[in-house]
Amino acid sequence: MALTVFIDGKEGTTGLRIFERLATRPDLTMLTLPEDKRKDPAARKEALHAADIAVLCLPDAAAKESVALAEGSKARILDTSTAHRVADGWAYGFAELSQEHRRAIMEGQRVAVPGCHASGFISLVTPLTMAGLLPKDTPLTCFSLTGYSGGGKKMIAQYEGVDRTADLDSPRQYGLTQGHKHLPEMTHIPGLTTAPIFAPIVADFYSGMEVTVPLFGHQLRCTHPMDEVLACLKAHYAASPIVKVLGPDEVAVKGGFIESNALSGNDGMQLMVLGNDDRLQIVSLFDNLGKGSSGAALQCLNLMTGVDETMGLNL
Repeated sequence: MALTVFIDGKEGTTGLRIFERLATRPDLTMLTLPEDKRKDPAARKEALHAADIAVLCLPDAAAKESVALAEGSKARILDTSTAHRVADGWAYGFAELSQEHRRAIMEGQRVAVPGCHASGFISLVTPLTMAGLLPKDTPLTCFSLTGYSGGGKKMIAQYEGVDRTADLDSPRQYGLTQGHKHLPEMTHIPGLTTAPIFAPIVADFYSGMEVTVPLFGHQLRCTHPMDEVLACLKAHYAASPIVKVLGPDEVAVKGGFIESNALSGNDGMQLMVLGNDDRLQIVSLFDNLGKGSSGAALQCLNLMTGVDETMGLNL
């Protein structure tokens, strides 16, 4: 029997991409609302209570409202917003972090999809803290370069509209007060004692993301940082069909450059270790709309419904 899925907020960038991928699935029945009812609380509540799985693609406040509307229903909830990523009772939707994370997604009633920048940072740092190579009290910094689609429909319209302004021609740093909404999960999930310094930058390309965490060799509890960090990441993700760790010979560096949009349109993630034993850069490369958003949500939904986690993913 097909499961019923309701996407609350399917008109947004993430919701639309998820809907398009699920609409042709024979194991799922998509529940939709007419345009004039999609923001109506009563209609949304009815849909939430009729669904087996509700996918929330909404701003934080609206996502919290949907969770309240779903109270008393049978619906399992998959939330793509920031609202519940470090909340009690919610599974964190990055299955590759541990078997406990995977089981929590598979069995959970409430699952939060990770943030895009956060996915890159956490994919790099968490295996190192779990293995004891990186002390959890290490002061860290994170640089993240993203395409403009991460800003949603409004930002896409700014970059692609006829009234585009000249300032959009240059990469732009934001989150200038060190209060970015991804910082709580970037701190909590790897178990850090202090939030990292985080420098996100949006640039003039549609999608793709490159997240870099620089490290000094003396910050790590190991003798040969380059080899041991690479070995740690390779061991951690060895069984993953989605997250791949590249060795030095596999890093596709063209003329000494890494293209931030190299995995645009792809739902996978590539990790690499660059530099030398004194000064390292660990890098996560992926699509902000893929493993950083709708691809991650689809992977979680697959795990929640008991099918192959890669079903419908572009790898």
